[in-house]
Amino acid sequence: MNVLIQLSHPAHFHLYKNVAHNLMDDGHKVFILIKTKDILEDLLKQSGLPYYNILKEAHRKSKLGMLWDMLVRDWRMWRFVKRNKIDLLTGSTVEVAQVGWLTRKPRVNTGEDDMRIVPLFQKMAGPFIQTILSPVTCDNWKLEPKSVKYAGYHKLAYLHPHQFQPDRKVVERYFSSDRSYFLLRFAQLKAYHDLESNAQGINTEIAQHLIDMLLPYGDVYITSERELEPQFEKYRLQINPLDIHHVLAFAKLYIGDSQSMSVEAAMLGTPSLRFNDFAGKIGVLEELEHKYELTFAVPSSKPQQLYDKVQELLDTPDLFETFQQRRQRMLSDKIDVTAFFTWFIENYPESRTIMKENPNYQLNFK
Repeated sequence: MNVLIQLSHPAHFHLYKNVAHNLMDDGHKVFILIKTKDILEDLLKQSGLPYYNILKEAHRKSKLGMLWDMLVRDWRMWRFVKRNKIDLLTGSTVEVAQVGWLTRKPRVNTGEDDMRIVPLFQKMAGPFIQTILSPVTCDNWKLEPKSVKYAGYHKLAYLHPHQFQPDRKVVERYFSSDRSYFLLRFAQLKAYHDLESNAQGINTEIAQHLIDMLLPYGDVYITSERELEPQFEKYRLQINPLDIHHVLAFAKLYIGDSQSMSVEAAMLGTPSLRFNDFAGKIGVLEELEHKYELTFAVPSSKPQQLYDKVQELLDTPDLFETFQQRRQRMLSDKIDVTAFFTWFIENYPESRTIMKENPNYQLNFK
């Protein structure tokens, strides 16, 4: 087949990178389309995967600007599908659903956010979605009839032990790992769902308090999407983005206001704290917190609760071993998402029928 994969965020690169390699190894031709977004293009360049940027312009932040950008991507993708005789489209975007419907092509959307958290996606993509692959924890709301649920998470597509093994030698490229260290992550919180909810996260005062708490126990490193205040620059971690998961895997603790990296930490068995206004609202993270105790959410209105939880974790004996045991319990319940996605795409739409009739078929990909 000629398979089109659209990526709109660095997290989607990680979700699909191993799937793309599997498809190419099996003889399919893969076309990756992107827009300019954070480090997405850098990741693709370093990975060696071929890609096409169909929207190089700066991303607009107004609702009208976002709508215009989407229409431009729709038009350019439609032409690309026609020109390259695409057989199947997949991705986590509105355009995959819309252009697939316009061209009458098979299409598989992937999603990990509860639809009530991203109502605009539900409105813009919902009528055009053919199938959406989601973790069993997701509430797809009006899209439930179009859903195929699997026992896994997006981040397991690249952090499952079959796909990734942390390497301490990679960490040593950047700093000595002999001393305990902590990883902090500051997100921009400017995605449309962040703007819709006026989401708040770690501000300057809270960041300084956390650093003061952590330094007696180890070194502090910060990765940040937003501009750092001058006093925090000395903690900035300059790193090849492809290496960040190795660093995350050996961290004593992760603290951030990013959903994505909180889930990644949980996949690796790194204790993690998420401080933002989506606490208690996202199915995937709720399961990881309340069923597996791998991550913890604190609303931005309760900084003291954040500090108390940090201290509790710092004082926990055998913290690493405890969280690795919790991780193994989680992994025993989940599948290899990359292997499952590869099978599902290669055999679509028959794979949809198989999963609807026998959801336990996915257990072949444990």
